[in-house]
Amino acid sequence: MIEPTTDFVFGVPRWIVIAFMAVLGAMIGSFLNVVIHRLPREKSIVLPKSACPGCGAAIHFYDNIPILSFLILRGRCRSCHRPISARYPAVEGLCALLFALVTWRGGVSVALPFDIAFAASMLALVFIDAEHMILPNAITYPGIVFAVIARVAVPYLGGASHLDDLPYLITVFPSYPIVVVSLIGAAIGALAGGGSLWLTGFVWKKLRGVEAMGMGDIKMMLMVGAFLGWRLTVLTIFIGVFTGSLAGIAMMFRRGRRNLQMMLPFGIFLGIGAVVSLLVGTRIVEWYGSQFR
Repeated sequence: MIEPTTDFVFGVPRWIVIAFMAVLGAMIGSFLNVVIHRLPREKSIVLPKSACPGCGAAIHFYDNIPILSFLILRGRCRSCHRPISARYPAVEGLCALLFALVTWRGGVSVALPFDIAFAASMLALVFIDAEHMILPNAITYPGIVFAVIARVAVPYLGGASHLDDLPYLITVFPSYPIVVVSLIGAAIGALAGGGSLWLTGFVWKKLRGVEAMGMGDIKMMLMVGAFLGWRLTVLTIFIGVFTGSLAGIAMMFRRGRRNLQMMLPFGIFLGIGAVVSLLVGTRIVEWYGSQFR
């Protein structure tokens, strides 16, 4: 993990760069809202232009300013005055926060565009899974390809320090080119992520006769594992299982049911785990490892 070492980036105060990235994140979040709404419904994310889901009125550019338009319109459509889903400013705000945090954590580096793209994809998957209980192939398949590209480009252009698992893997494969070692790390991470979930689902189905893991979760973790590497992928699964268990217990008590097979969109919690791992995962893993030295 790279930590920023200066208060200036290309002569510009670092807080301005972070603020700029937050604004960019809000704009990307506005696009993610289109993806979240249309992709599960198998609609084009390009055409037609954005419109009110209630009355179909086209949304003008001045009503499509991230976060601000929602506040100015008081959360209602200008034409029909129906309530606008709070998901829209939530996604925009969260995306702005993620872009700012990623930039603050690692500074401006060759890894930054890959990290913010990964964070944005996790955000889209979380909200789609929360609403539709699916993790679209249109995101996970390109995401796996994206992860492989990142594992080639980042160490080639920026060195080993940008990837959590690469410094260790170099000591295991000292005679291999750094790009090859990075791809080995991607394969190990993908197996640790998607492979472990597939094995869990396979065993559970054999023992209990019911599906325990959707293929969408497995594909998502193939993507996460290839991008983050095996250490942060294991942490992602741990955080996902822990937070998912807490949410499941809370839902059971709220509904007064004790059914352990209650449907719960696991992709939400895997996405949360992946973002936490991206931001602070290396510190968590190193702290945990220090307890045994």
